[in-house]
Amino acid sequence: MKNIVADLVVYGKIFTSEDNKIVEAFAVKDGKYVYVGDKSGAESFIEEGKTEVIDYTGKGLVMPGCGNGHAHYSIGIGIPKFGTRMDREITPEKFLAEIIPAAVKKARETGATSIFGFGWKFLIFENNMPTRQQLDAICSDIPMYIADEEGHKALVNTLALVNAGIMTADGTVLKKEVRGGEIAFGSDGTPTGFLKEQAGTYTRSFLDNDNLFSVDLAKETLQDIQKLLLSEGYTMYLDGWGNYFYNESYFKAANQMDKAGDLHFVLGLTYELESWMDIDKNLEKSLEVQKYASERVKTNWVKLFMDGTVETGTGFIEPLYRDGHQGIANWEEDEVTYITRKSNAKGLSMHIHTMGNKAVNRVVNAFVNGGKDEMRNTLVHVYGVMPSDYKRMADRNIYVTEGMIWHHNSDDVRAYLMERLPGDMGEEGYPMKSYFDNGVNVTSHSDFPALTGSPDDPFGIIEIAITGQCYMENGKPWWPEELITREQAITTLTINVAKQMFLENERGSIKAGKYADFLLVTKDVLTCPEKEIHTAKPAATYFEGKKVFSM
Repeated sequence: MKNIVADLVVYGKIFTSEDNKIVEAFAVKDGKYVYVGDKSGAESFIEEGKTEVIDYTGKGLVMPGCGNGHAHYSIGIGIPKFGTRMDREITPEKFLAEIIPAAVKKARETGATSIFGFGWKFLIFENNMPTRQQLDAICSDIPMYIADEEGHKALVNTLALVNAGIMTADGTVLKKEVRGGEIAFGSDGTPTGFLKEQAGTYTRSFLDNDNLFSVDLAKETLQDIQKLLLSEGYTMYLDGWGNYFYNESYFKAANQMDKAGDLHFVLGLTYELESWMDIDKNLEKSLEVQKYASERVKTNWVKLFMDGTVETGTGFIEPLYRDGHQGIANWEEDEVTYITRKSNAKGLSMHIHTMGNKAVNRVVNAFVNGGKDEMRNTLVHVYGVMPSDYKRMADRNIYVTEGMIWHHNSDDVRAYLMERLPGDMGEEGYPMKSYFDNGVNVTSHSDFPALTGSPDDPFGIIEIAITGQCYMENGKPWWPEELITREQAITTLTINVAKQMFLENERGSIKAGKYADFLLVTKDVLTCPEKEIHTAKPAATYFEGKKVFSM
């Protein structure tokens, strides 16, 4: 019987992400692998004039397209279109003298009804936090919301607080707290304009969000997201803020792009519930957006914030921070159990931001008591884990998309953390190896634009995962006992992300019958010097057998 005539045959060193197997060749027909094996076997799929042959032998590594298990490209790429994205190293002085005046000027020129920004660094601003009065002096007639680089804190002017019902224009305080968050107050008893966690999301919900992020703008943003992802080697991506602007614009834009045949990666979209919301009403909304699901747009996740970030003191930890506080828990454990039970029953998986070890423990309890194992409920970021929770994760098929990107620190940040965090927590964060040792499915993510000085691309992340260092800073290896191998790092970026997104039968590895999503990488990242891995790039990215990016 005559073999199929392939559209494409590739030769080279090919890492399949199938039990670390390396092969010499594969053949592609109609967007899928029809053969994976040795070179001689692939030759029978070639017909001159009909089959394109790529011999990548000796040029670098061929590997599956990568996945990003959690990020916010919709914000990171979209912000410059409608707001201001700033350098994380700016000072409070430059923020007030240059950044905010420029943002106001842009808003007035474009007729914007809200001023939105992103990117200031808490560790730089902590002891000189700008106030609402200082922002009012620059602009008092347009509501202003400027998020920090992590998206967990915000600086706002008085009008934003008035619109949110937190205070009146004359300074009368109407709301002293928002569940799961913190409103900072000054010596005069009024809000300073500094908001933490859910106090920020609550205030942000009162912006003119439909004008900030329309369907047309979402579509334009998504096209730019696609260009960036494919250039970095990502062909799967789960967005952690599908409804960041409290509307369905992103869902609609993605659905329209896919139906038009213009989407060349698989996009996952989460629907976020905040702790100040009506749970049942918003669970219904998370079901309503399922109508936007399509072949390459997946919408089956509910997202929660369980706590904040350990590094800035809002992560929920045990034992306590050295100053005696524990952090912020946005939800009670029984609430997370309830949401998990209801979501899983409707076919929706949980995707929960959990940083502190106590937050992780509570969410694991909720997944165990309320979840279905087959739903692959996922912990996101995870600075720390109580040792007893690893086995429970493995036993109940709980997934982790780990902040491998942050498994490094400069010596200055390490000293800062050791002053504030208890025990060894100041130099032991973001485990990796323990997941493999305990049989937990772990994936990688970049959290873009909340990179906090880390690279966004897969190869920069791989280098961090095996060295505990980032090429952009000086610092000794971070928590060396938790470093992983190159093969394990690639696994977290490929087949494991496919599993997280319920795509493993179609994508994530080079295997006959799966879609041909693969990369031609400029270096052999399995054997090159480890400090050179971050210099690797995709020479070409293929999605469903077609070249969608080339250098």
